[in-house]
Amino acid sequence: MTKQLPSLTLVRRIKASPAKVFAALTQPEQMIQWWGPDAGPTLSAEADVRPGGRFNIVFQLTNGDVHNPTGVYKEVIPGKKLVLTWQWREMPEHESLVTFLLEPIDGGTELTLIHEQLPDEETRKSHVAGWNGLLDKLEAFVGDAA
Repeated sequence: MTKQLPSLTLVRRIKASPAKVFAALTQPEQMIQWWGPDAGPTLSAEADVRPGGRFNIVFQLTNGDVHNPTGVYKEVIPGKKLVLTWQWREMPEHESLVTFLLEPIDGGTELTLIHEQLPDEETRKSHVAGWNGLLDKLEAFVGDAA
C-alpha cells in the first residue's frame, strides 16, 4: 500500500476577472511584481507557459533568505486551469504538484489552489502559510491593476 502524501487546498475570491488572474500567474513581467509569500522582492521570473514548458522564479523573503521554485507546466487552459510541477532548488529530490483552478463568479474569480504530494506535514504547514501570503499579494496586485 502506498503512503498518502499530505496536500493542501486554499480557496480565494478575487475581485478581478479570471483572465487577469491567469495573466498575473503566468506572465513573467507581472509575476516579478508580486510573487512570493511576504513583502520581500521577486528577483526573477521566467515562464514558458505551455505543456512541457518550464518556469523558474527567484524570490527573497524579508528575512533575507532566497528561494528558487522551478517546475514544468503539465496543463494550461488560459483563464481556467494551470497545473505545474513544483520543485525547490534546495530540495531537488522532491517534486510536488500545484493546480490553480479559476472559476468566474459575480464580481471576479474564485481561485482554488491545490498543492499535492508534499513530503510531510511540516512541509504542508509551511506551504499553507507561504501560499496564503502569496495569494494575499496576488489579490492586492490584480485588484490594483483593475
